[in-house]
Amino acid sequence: MSNKKKKKLGYLAPLNYDRYFKKVFSDLKIAKRFLEDFLDVTIQEIELAKDEGRITDDARYVQFDFRCKIDDNFVIIEMQQWYKPDIVQRFYLYNTLNTALQLEDLPHKLIELPNNQVKEFKDYRRLLPTITLIWLVDDDLHLKKDYISFVPSPEDLLTFIRDVNIWRKPNLDKIIDEREKLLSIINNKTKDIDFLQKNRLIFALQKNIVKNKKYEKYYAWFELAQKTLRMVSDKLEFAVYEKDEILSEVVRRLKKQIEKPEDIKYIEDRTEHLEKIKRHEDGIKHYAFKDGKQLGREEGIEQGIEQGIEQEKENSKKIIEQAKAEKLEVELEKKIYKLLFQGKNQKEISKILEISENYIQNILKAN
Repeated sequence: MSNKKKKKLGYLAPLNYDRYFKKVFSDLKIAKRFLEDFLDVTIQEIELAKDEGRITDDARYVQFDFRCKIDDNFVIIEMQQWYKPDIVQRFYLYNTLNTALQLEDLPHKLIELPNNQVKEFKDYRRLLPTITLIWLVDDDLHLKKDYISFVPSPEDLLTFIRDVNIWRKPNLDKIIDEREKLLSIINNKTKDIDFLQKNRLIFALQKNIVKNKKYEKYYAWFELAQKTLRMVSDKLEFAVYEKDEILSEVVRRLKKQIEKPEDIKYIEDRTEHLEKIKRHEDGIKHYAFKDGKQLGREEGIEQGIEQGIEQEKENSKKIIEQAKAEKLEVELEKKIYKLLFQGKNQKEISKILEISENYIQNILKAN
């Protein structure tokens, strides 16, 4: 090992580190209980699904942190340790890949054609909805909620919510009428079109969950993860989880991992790596201005770039507006000169200059 300063180790290995998250959730009893607690459902059956696959011959294979099948859904859980600007697009892609990977196991159906011919098709009716749970450790997406969930919904619903005219001067009868129309669309099951709404993309915000302390069933999972992330070394801090059969097994597994020399080095190296990333993020700051007041706050790289672009747009807009104002001022000066002095001799000009400013303004207004 190098001479660099050793990192402090906690009583347990950090659950938020991918290596230990995968080892803990490989136990389907643990995975089942976590999903039941977070999704607030009762799972009858759970089975481990392949956590990797290839979509095209040229594409590099994709590997999920955890993938399983629960009852009538395929679920993946992805642990996101630090800030990345592309998490929305990346995990939306993972969500669609989780759907596409079912293609391999879809059963076939036959359709009879003329002349005693048959054609074989995949039976897409057997496709199951997918749920993608993104466990964000540090990023709060600028939200104060514990989590935010997205489902494919009719565009009419968003149009209704965003229609300023409906809500500015509320007409209750009209609102109820629009709601009834939307319900008829949302509840439509023709050709299984409601399948779309069964797919979910959920961002769980650990940073908010431990701060909000709502003590929902899922709270203990994120509290435990946060303690391991902070490298808490006091065994008593984890005693509360020993009363729960499943959580006590999580503690046992994480304790077992930290006893291995190779894992100790991994944790030290990983922690130092994350600290460097965090220091880099902390060094990126930008300042927004509103009504002449400076609103200072730290932002991620992407937000900083976007804010910089917006600031440049605002600066350019001000420069253009200033140039227009100066042009108008010059034109006004020319108009005043033409109105007052053009065609007049020096004596007449001197006389005009003796007129008060207020009187000149009255003349201009009259013209």
